[in-house]
Amino acid sequence: MNPVVTKAAPSAHAPALAAVTTALETQYGDLGRRAADELARWLSGSIPFSHPETIARTLDPTGANVAMLFDSYWQVLPFGTGGRRGRVGYGANRINAATVAMTIQGHCNFLRARFAGKADLHVVVANAVRVFRDIADNYAALGQDHPIFGLSSRGLAKLACEIYAGNGIASTIIDPASDSAYLSTPELAFLIATLGAQGGVNMSASHNPPDDNGVKIYDEFGSQPVAPEDQQLLDIMAAVKDVHSLPFDKAVAQGLVRAVPPGLHAKYVQAYVELYGSFAPPQADLPIVYTPLCGVGQSTVGDVLRAVGFPVLSPPDEAADGSFAVIPFRSPNPEVPQSTGPACRYADQHGSGIVLSSDPDADRVGCEIKLPDGSWYHFDGNQLAAILTYALMLDPAGPRRRGLVIETLVTTKLLGRVVEKAGGSDIIDDLLVGFKYVADVLKRLGRDGRYKDVQRRPEELVIACEESHGVIALPHILDKDATPACLFFAGLYQRLARQGRTLLDYYVQILEELGGYDTVNRSIMMAGAAGMERKDRIMAWLRSTPPTQIGGHPILRISDYWDEKQYGPLVSESERLPRNVVQLFTKRFVVTIRPSGTEPKLKFYCQLLPGEGPPPARGIALLGAIRAEAEAAARAVYNDLLTPLDLRLGDLALRLTDLIELDRKRELETVIVPRLRSAIAAGQVNTVAEVTAWLRAEGKSLLPGADPLPALVGPLGAVATIWAAELGSKAGLAALRELTATKAGG
Repeated sequence: MNPVVTKAAPSAHAPALAAVTTALETQYGDLGRRAADELARWLSGSIPFSHPETIARTLDPTGANVAMLFDSYWQVLPFGTGGRRGRVGYGANRINAATVAMTIQGHCNFLRARFAGKADLHVVVANAVRVFRDIADNYAALGQDHPIFGLSSRGLAKLACEIYAGNGIASTIIDPASDSAYLSTPELAFLIATLGAQGGVNMSASHNPPDDNGVKIYDEFGSQPVAPEDQQLLDIMAAVKDVHSLPFDKAVAQGLVRAVPPGLHAKYVQAYVELYGSFAPPQADLPIVYTPLCGVGQSTVGDVLRAVGFPVLSPPDEAADGSFAVIPFRSPNPEVPQSTGPACRYADQHGSGIVLSSDPDADRVGCEIKLPDGSWYHFDGNQLAAILTYALMLDPAGPRRRGLVIETLVTTKLLGRVVEKAGGSDIIDDLLVGFKYVADVLKRLGRDGRYKDVQRRPEELVIACEESHGVIALPHILDKDATPACLFFAGLYQRLARQGRTLLDYYVQILEELGGYDTVNRSIMMAGAAGMERKDRIMAWLRSTPPTQIGGHPILRISDYWDEKQYGPLVSESERLPRNVVQLFTKRFVVTIRPSGTEPKLKFYCQLLPGEGPPPARGIALLGAIRAEAEAAARAVYNDLLTPLDLRLGDLALRLTDLIELDRKRELETVIVPRLRSAIAAGQVNTVAEVTAWLRAEGKSLLPGADPLPALVGPLGAVATIWAAELGSKAGLAALRELTATKAGG
């Protein structure tokens, strides 16, 4: 249980460090000086698990990788919604053994303070399937012979167990002897509550790119702490100096690392079997395709679907794989329509009209359904929330439950209409973004029987939903879980199929009955410290010089969640980040803007409200009309929010997936597309194969490590149409049109 120390870097590296320091200061000023100081600290060997010898190998005196070094050291990786998440690499602003170890040691110190006097502290440790392969080639110069290459979520989980043991805290982990076992986020939440543990930790980066990882802290209820408790955790973590550790095998031998007790997984499964009840008896002849998107979901979603009796099929190449190699864009995110493209093709081959999915840690749900014309329709998180709530509360063939519905302030307002029409129920719809706030409501109801003016018991929960494809359906599992959503969608799909209807028909019926609501969520993705500064500049502009219109509509009212007169005092500094939210209200829609806490990313949500008078259309035309209006508004809002950056994107860039960073979108629009036009005009590319190779070569920076082609199909198809008048006779244009038409058709 001695403190962990690492070997100091030899003084021979001082000249290279001096050259890098000069370059950092020259290019980045004061922030560069900060990065240089932190880099020197990591090289000194004073940081546990920091690998100073390897860091020294990254010191290129020519300045070739100064930008990477700056971004690795200019700040300590922020502690966001319950934890740290970001790129794997060396340095304070990266996920690695050092930053994880310091985080876990801080959690140990926090637990000792929170549960003072309790000798037998206990936590649950979970991990997903991530393995660092440096897909983006950030450390290409090091080859594959360096300590973080191959760093896995499982390895970080075992490291966490060693540190808990070094601090005399017992941990439960699934199958301690295995180097590849995994546990989902929702089952972690379930186990913490079931075992009566004092907390837990999860090694996962949810749906982030494969080169990312993270560490997320849980409280004794199986949820993330909220302010001011999370501030106490942050303060204790900031004071960590030494890390105490006990080798894993010794910790197991001493009973400080334990296996998950037998029977608890079956108890988790049974809880959902009972929740489902007789909602819609499974039909053996209507297969359900489910994909875990190369994550851990077969152990939760898959097991529960099969236990209820659904005939489940899964693409064999989408089993657990931390590189997400077969997932388009390597983006295993149910929010991204293209992520389930291969699973939809698999469903076509096996006669299924539905694809259900979950992200790598199995807490987010996705659903695609096949339409009569053979195409596939992707439901967004707000549509999924509306369908589930309606099915549970208003569907004449459903359970017609009454009780409590919970949603965040950026989730569809349609849920309020469902609750209003159902009667005898309550909705809490003003929560900040993140399921920890949903969990906080349920904890308060369990403790006080009241949340603000709502008096309910946690057991009266009907459903809790979040726009980002999250659901809670059982009040004792206090983190989102893809399982209950997949269950109800599977049953509803089969029931509707017997009637010759689809889930899209069902959703359109809801809109016709309750109103033309729609929501489009977008993100302005940026990069590095400059991106962090940009997102902060946009938020400052919204507050200091608020616009008078947004998306072409006059602003009627502005709500700033930092306004302590309206929303109460900030109870701790940790509450400032989640309350960094500005809402702009127009007659037609509500725009909510919030920055990410740990990434250079700005998220915004355009919530379209029903207009006055009769709806603009009926049936599928209604959905098309409101979605077109919402998407057009979101594109306009995207550009409006770039105002303080003195930037503006054209229609082509605005239609690109938001997985692509802002500057890369501009590069495509201003550099790559004009080059493509010139290449076609000059006859340099003439066949589909040549156009494909050209786009992949020129567009490789758009989505590092992933094929950019799927992201370009829609926008380039529109460009090809525009170019027809001038380049119509060119073979390359015909090839481009053939390529985009073929890819668009799957």
